[in-house]
Amino acid sequence: MVSKRLFILVFLLVVVGAAILALPLALRAIPPRYAARFLPKPLLALTVPEQESPILPTVARPADASFLLEPAATAAATAVTLLPPTFTPPPTAVSDQPVATPAPIIPPTQTPPPAPTPIPIPPAARIEGVRHEFQEWNNCGPATLAMTLSVFDLNLTQKDTAPILKPNPEDRNVSPHEMAAFVNERTDFQALVRVNGQADTVKRLVANGIPVILEIGIEPPGEFRWMGWYGHYMLVVAYDDAQEQFWIYDSWLGTSEVPLENAGPDGRILTYEALERDWPHFNRNYIAVYRPDQAQLVADIIGPDMNDDVMWRNNL
Repeated sequence: MVSKRLFILVFLLVVVGAAILALPLALRAIPPRYAARFLPKPLLALTVPEQESPILPTVARPADASFLLEPAATAAATAVTLLPPTFTPPPTAVSDQPVATPAPIIPPTQTPPPAPTPIPIPPAARIEGVRHEFQEWNNCGPATLAMTLSVFDLNLTQKDTAPILKPNPEDRNVSPHEMAAFVNERTDFQALVRVNGQADTVKRLVANGIPVILEIGIEPPGEFRWMGWYGHYMLVVAYDDAQEQFWIYDSWLGTSEVPLENAGPDGRILTYEALERDWPHFNRNYIAVYRPDQAQLVADIIGPDMNDDVMWRNNL
């Protein structure tokens, strides 16, 4: 009887030990979009395989090769430069007749063109008619782009944009240029990606009915804080200088201050201060989406940064 119980106990210990050893492998087999949504933080850590950093060879100290330069330096010091003989012009005859001095030619004065007048910024503005959509796992870009195109009455969802932007559902990132290419190649509208964005530029675009997608770094609020820093896309729908804030539609957190709830249609608040703090994480990237007839207006609003060289130089 005792031996039977001992056998059962040993068998159970073996089963439990095997289960513990197999747990990390089983967890890593779960697709990341499901693991991040359903697993608690301690188990989520087991889904990431450990990466060992290889020991790289140490760079050898370069030998002193300055002695190789000494002969050249000595030769340069002792070299003698021979100058060609100086040519002495023959004397010229002096005329008794006075020579007339020509009057100086004054080039016509050109009046510089007037500097372009900046497009005024209203104290507040809002884009109406935006349809919010909650994202599926890692579908921040596809969902935000679908929301943006709803401004132009395009009835698209992330089900339409995601297969093009990220054919692999496990792809964790969609770049601004991929999103702009979707608009330019698959719709009748246009999109432009710029860096070095400024709050005033965003406000001018929104005031003219041009939706703007921001790429920004965030620290998730509330119960999601444990997830740490995230890169995220946000659609700007309004601003108010008196309150010093933008309102954004967030495909992850919704349209109100309560995460994952659309308690109100105004949008989540993004203060001017938070924008200045978190936008540089992505070089102040933004995407302007507009009708073809608004192309010149967009160029006038963005100004010198329409030129790539100027844009990158200003971003330094």
